[in-house]
Order: sequence, then C-alpha cells, then structure tokens
Amino acid sequence: MGASILPDLGAEILIPVCSVIGIAFSLVQWILVSKVKLSPGRDSGSPRNNGAGGKNGYADYLIEEEEGLNEHNVVLKCAEIQSAISEGATSFLFTEYQYVGIFMVAFAILIFVFLGSVEGFSTKSQPCTHDQSKICKPALVTAAFSTISFLLGAVTSVVSGFLGMKIATYANARTTLEARKGVGKAFITAFRSGAVMGFLLAANGLLVLYIAINLFKLYYGDDWGGLFEAITGYGLGGSSMALFGRVGGGIYTKAADVGADLVGKVERNIPEDDPRNPAVIADNVGDNVGDIAGMGSDLFGSYAESSCAALVVASISSFGINHELTPMLYPLIISSIGIVVCLITTLFATDFFEIKAVKEIEPSLKRQLIISTVLMTVGIGIVSWIALPSSFTIFNFGDQKAVKNWQLFLCVAVGLWAGLIIGFVTEYYTSNAYSPVQDVADSCRTGAATNVIFGLALGYKSCIIPIFAIAVSIFVSFSFAAMYGIAVAALGMLSTIATGLAIDAYGPISDNAGGIAEMAGMSHRIRERTDALDAAGNTTAAIGKGFAIGSAALVSLALFGAFVSRAAISTVDVLTPKVFIGLLVGAMLPYWFSAMTMKSVGSAALKMVEEVRRQFNTIPGLMEGTAKPDYATCVKISTDASIKEMIPPGALVMLTPLVVGIFFGVETLSGVLAGSLVSGVQIAISASNTGGAWDNAKKYIEAGASEHARALGPKGSDPHKAAVIGDTIGDPLKDTSGPSLNILIKLMAVESLVFAPFFATHGGLLFKIF
Repeated sequence: MGASILPDLGAEILIPVCSVIGIAFSLVQWILVSKVKLSPGRDSGSPRNNGAGGKNGYADYLIEEEEGLNEHNVVLKCAEIQSAISEGATSFLFTEYQYVGIFMVAFAILIFVFLGSVEGFSTKSQPCTHDQSKICKPALVTAAFSTISFLLGAVTSVVSGFLGMKIATYANARTTLEARKGVGKAFITAFRSGAVMGFLLAANGLLVLYIAINLFKLYYGDDWGGLFEAITGYGLGGSSMALFGRVGGGIYTKAADVGADLVGKVERNIPEDDPRNPAVIADNVGDNVGDIAGMGSDLFGSYAESSCAALVVASISSFGINHELTPMLYPLIISSIGIVVCLITTLFATDFFEIKAVKEIEPSLKRQLIISTVLMTVGIGIVSWIALPSSFTIFNFGDQKAVKNWQLFLCVAVGLWAGLIIGFVTEYYTSNAYSPVQDVADSCRTGAATNVIFGLALGYKSCIIPIFAIAVSIFVSFSFAAMYGIAVAALGMLSTIATGLAIDAYGPISDNAGGIAEMAGMSHRIRERTDALDAAGNTTAAIGKGFAIGSAALVSLALFGAFVSRAAISTVDVLTPKVFIGLLVGAMLPYWFSAMTMKSVGSAALKMVEEVRRQFNTIPGLMEGTAKPDYATCVKISTDASIKEMIPPGALVMLTPLVVGIFFGVETLSGVLAGSLVSGVQIAISASNTGGAWDNAKKYIEAGASEHARALGPKGSDPHKAAVIGDTIGDPLKDTSGPSLNILIKLMAVESLVFAPFFATHGGLLFKIF
C-alpha cells in the first residue's frame, strides 16, 4: 500500500501553523480596518494631506467638502448610530446565549446519560464494534469524551458567531465614512472586515478540533475508533448552537425588517433607513445577529460535521486500523491548505486589484470565488500526493474498498467545483444584472400578485442545476471512495470557507453602512455608493447560502453513512414499512419547520408593525423630523419575540431523532434522515433564491440604472410598492426558513450519529412491545 510522503511530524506541525497564520492574518485585517477613525478630524487619506492620488479612491475629495456639509457632525452621528447598533446586537446575543447555555448543559447531561447507559455505565473495556478481536475503551468513557467534545463545539460555535457580530458592528460605520472618499475605499473596508470573521472562524474551528484530537489521544492511545467516535460530539455542539443562532437571529432581523418596510416604505412613503422610522435600529441590529452571527455559526457547524464524518469513517478504514496519522488527518490538512489559499485570494481583492467604479464590485467578488477554487484545486492535488499513500482501503458498509490517492483527489475536487457551480447559478438567479431578476422586476408593473408568482417560479427553477451538481458530486465521490468520498467532497466545498465567509459577511456590513449613511443625513451620492455595495452584497449573501445548503446536503449524507455504519445497519430498504414511514415523516419535517419559522416571523412582525404605527400616530413631530422615535421599544419587541419563537422550531429538530430512535428504532430513523435530506435541500434552495431575487428586483427598480429600471420607478411608484411587498414576503424565506433548513438536515444526522449506539441497543421500544 505504501506510505505517505509527508511524515507524521510534518502533518502535526502543518495544521497548527496554518491555523495560527489564519488567526494572525485576521488580526492584521482588523488592524487595517481600525485605522479608519470614528472621531472627527482630518483623515490622513484626504488629498490635502496625501498629495497626488492613490488607490481605491484616495484621490477623491470628501463629498462633504464639495457639498459644504459639516464633517464633524457627520462623523459624530455615525459613531453614535454604530454604538446603538452594537449595543442592541450585543444585548440580544447575551440574552439568546443565556437560554442557549441552559440547553447546552441539559443536552450535555443527556448525551452522557444515554451513551453511558449503552453498557449499563460499565467501566470495563469491551470488544471493539468493528473488530471483535481488539479491546476498546468502555462506553462510559466515550460518553464522557463525547460530552466534552459537544461542549467544545458549542462554545466554539457561540464564540465564532459573537466575534463575527462584534467585528461587523465595528466596521459598518467605518465603511460609511470610507464611502466619502470613493466606492473602492468602502469596498476594501467592508471586505477586510468580512475577512476578519472568515479567517478567525476557519482557523479557530480547525485549531480547536486539532487540539481536542491530540488531548483525547492521550487517553485513547491506539483505540482510534473510540477516539473519533467521541470527536463526533464536536460537530453536534457546533450545529445545535447554529440552529438557535440562525432561527433566533433570523426571526429578529426579519421582524424588524418587515415592520420597518411595511409601515415606513409602503404606508408612510419614507426611505428604507430613514431615522424617523422607529424600527430602523432594530433592522440594522438584525442584519448582524442573523446574517453574521447566525451564518458564522452555521458554516462552522458544516465544517465541524464534515470533518467529524470523514474522521469517523477513516478511523475504521486502513488509516485508522494501521495507525497512519498523516492520512488520518487528511481532512484537517485540506482545511489547513484552504486557509493559506484563501489568504492569497483575499490579497487579490484588497491589494492586487483596485476598484474604481461601482460596476467593478460584483466582478471582484466573483473573481474571489474563481481564484480560490483554482488555487485550491492545485492545493488539493499537492496534499493528496504528499499526505496519502498511493493506495489504501476505505470502510464501505462492512467491507474495505480499495482506493487510489488520485481518486480521493477527484472526490475533494468535485465537491469544490460543485460549490463554484452552485455559487454561479445562485448569482444568475438572484443578481439584478441578469434576466431572471429583471423579469421579476418587470412583473411588478401589474402589481404584487404577479411579482409573487414570478418570484416563486424563479425559486423553483433555480433548484435544477444545483441539485444536478450535488447529484454528480455524490455519484463520483461515492463511486471512488464510498461514504468517505462524500465526506471529503463536502470538505472540498467548504475548503475555501474563509473566502466564502468574507464575501458573505461583506453583504450585511455594506447594508448597515447604507443604513448609517441614511440615518446620519449624509449625501445622496454616498448612499448611492453604499447601495451599490449592498446590491452586490445581496447576491453574495445568496451565494453564501447556496454554498451552505450544498455542503449541508453532502455533509448530511456523509453523516448518514457514518450513522448507518455505527448503528450496525447492513442495508436501508425503502420498501420496508419501518423505513418508508420514516421517509414520509422525514420529507414532511422541513415543511413543518418552515411553517413554524415563517409564522414566528409573521407574529413578531405584526407586533413590530403595530408599535411603529403607534409611534407615528402618537409622537408629535415624528414625521416632520422634529421628534425622535423610541428605538429601544422596537429593539425589545424583536428580542423578546425571537427568543420566545426560536424554542419550538429548535425543539422540533433536536427531539425528532431522539423520539424516533427511542420509540421506532434505527431503521425508521434512517428513513427520517433520508426524507428530510431530500425535501429539505429543495425547499432551502428555492426559499433562499426566491427571497434574494425579490430583494434585488426591488433594488433594481430603486437604483434606476437602466432605461427599463427607470420606466418601473422611481421610489414610491406602484411597481416599486409591488416590489417592496415581494421583498417583504421574501425576507423570512431567504433569511430565516431557507438558511435554517440546512442546519435541520445536518443537525438531525449528526445527532443520530452521536446517539447511534444507544438507539441500536435500546431503541425501537414500540416495535419490541408490539
């Protein structure tokens, strides 16, 4: 079989070094962002101090200088608004984390009790599941270490989301101020801030997982099967926190957004982020807690789960059986190289190319995806050559399948390129530069009803190519390397996670920047620049959701394979009644979950609309701008509603595998997992793309960049009002239900994997009774 070229020591050095490089790079980006001062005074980038010109808008005079505005007041106002947004976001997350913390402790106890009871809390070593001739650590030990890894994953996920939110709220006003010098300067500030989050999350997730493996190995020794079974708790912890972050944050942001839009834009005919609107601060807070904190936790969960799924399968393959450390750590080495590739890619956006015009923003972001994919393909090829033996065996449902290193390279590469295809298809269906969104905008001429019809049709149609891309990835990777191939294909899709997160986080930061510009009373030309950044950000956010959903499908399938192996199921026969009823119920769950989350947004938005109307009707001088609205009450409504409403959907996802596994057994549970995966992916893609298309159709009309768009506008026209209604309907689809569904399919699969020994031993109570 041969040995890998890279020695074990080399692998053990490479992974932490790349993690530290990622953390260091994120700190450098943060320092560069912090150079933009949120205090009045002449900026060193002004041409009066800087002589002749410079890159990315340094040569532009401040717009305030041209228009005679008071720069001192503008900067103070931006700092004040940023502080209010940051305080609101921090307050919400601390409240959310208090509730989540209680759940975290309760679920950790549940893991320990359930897994410890598999062998009656025995402390005696037992024969290994996959090799009865060897002795493995007792189930009680696996229960304890699974609990610890669950808590590690949960804390890392929470920290990732919180840091992302703090960085975004730190950068939003700075992006606004940089927009005074030029769109290029504002773009770089927003993108660097996104990069801080992307690299911190990718590097921290990798480093914590690597440290946990090494610490657990001190006890487990040569029992690698038990070691990596215990590590699966890391993925469960990451995704369970992500679920509450996505659902809670999504309900928060959309309650505020819908309330602000319906009363402010439709009823009162005032701009989107007008400071007279009482819900405007809550709306901007929501962008950070939903699209930044929730999204960061979500993608961290995907990364943790795909790594855990690959490691579990590898531990019972030749890598684990022969104790070959470097090939065993192949999934982590891929992620390590991904950090370096993303670092180089980021420099193309911030240093190697300059943005001089609005039309260059979207191509620059698209270039990030292409460059990172091409460089990563080369990186995967090198890693596969040096870190893997020329041939080896992979566990495949009871057998060992012979695999070549070039076949595993193709598995990772097909996942990587499928991600790029999904990204570009998502862009085509959600960017207002292309005909699908322009057709949706055109349908607004005949009112909101036709806008809704066209938007729904677009979302359904947008599923076709991504599903084919996922299907091809599954076929190729499974043919070459069974379930391990699917797990590393998911890792391939997530290998450029730092760049993906940077692009994704850039959107909400730009959106906040535009809101701050409007609230601070800055020039309409600055608002045009921030709107251009935001429109590109809408598309990139949709691309990020496409990546998350695509990777979730692969991750879920890989976890499903690991669950079937760990639960000792030889085949899953859909014609068996036990499995088929599970399949039907599983396919229904995404609909049930979506109904709960969308109704939660509707209920919270209803309270918000009533409060905003009350303030407009009862506060004298509010519409005239002589009185200030009560922002705090609207922030409190969003916070209270989201905390209350996130619990039922979260309970549905977390309790389903436990209830099905305990009462109906592992066969029925396998049907539930397959059903939720198949229907959940379709609904998630269509919901996210429909919402993104409606949002950009509205922005297409508002920007009036083409003759067609000007014919539909301006703001306040009937087509524009129809577009606002479509955007409002799409908000819970693209920012609450759609993104949360990918967590549903992953989380149920990883939870089933963690509890598989308990279900296999004690599950199926109803079938045992009858």
